[in-house]
Amino acid sequence: MEIIRKIIEIDEEKCDGCGNCVPSCAEGAIQIIDGKAKVIGDKYCDGLGACLGDCPRGALKLIERRADEYDEQAVHARLDAQKSIIAPQKSKGCPSQQVTMFPISPVPGMGVPTAGSTGDSALGHWPVQLRLIPATAPFLKDATLLITADCVPVAAPSFHSDYLKGKVVMLGCPKFDDADLYIDKLADIFTRNNILGITMMVMEVPCCSQMKWIVERAMEKSGESIPVHRVTISTTGQPLSDASVSPLVGV
Repeated sequence: MEIIRKIIEIDEEKCDGCGNCVPSCAEGAIQIIDGKAKVIGDKYCDGLGACLGDCPRGALKLIERRADEYDEQAVHARLDAQKSIIAPQKSKGCPSQQVTMFPISPVPGMGVPTAGSTGDSALGHWPVQLRLIPATAPFLKDATLLITADCVPVAAPSFHSDYLKGKVVMLGCPKFDDADLYIDKLADIFTRNNILGITMMVMEVPCCSQMKWIVERAMEKSGESIPVHRVTISTTGQPLSDASVSPLVGV
């Protein structure tokens, strides 16, 4: 039966199919179809809007209109059916919407180069781009973050062995990316996940200096106080500075 109630509306013109909203919807009401996020059925959307804060394009909004009543039984039935599918077919949207955790058990001979020799990957999750990581990703709980400018892993030859091991990595460009989006995303992550510490890595170039400002503003917005370790890498890949700094106290 249709009633007047709150429900999610998605602006397809703004949606770029990044998939951030998919894991944020616990009811599974949103899917990426033909490269766009879509509500697959009104009865699956509870209208609470938990997905709103994870859209980097502002494509989602909560409206009030005539829609089918929320059907909790239908939601559980659909989620159970999805779990029973062993090899689900991937959507046509961005593959990075698939939040994944994997054990770090490297295969011999398949490592990454570190300091002139062959080492092993220390990466334990996907995605790694800051704008694609939902604040609800399970690997964020009680994590130590490695927030890094995305040029750093290219320049630092020992990135995996010396810096990434045991951390959740988040890559972004403080010069070209949306700083306000990063501030909001990090503040949400800090608030939700009991972050234990942060290593912040930047290049020696001036445009990287904004990363410190982004993290500071996010800390202020979240009201959290998290220990920060800052590392600066030269364009030739050498650490120029490596020091712990006082926790950035939220206000």
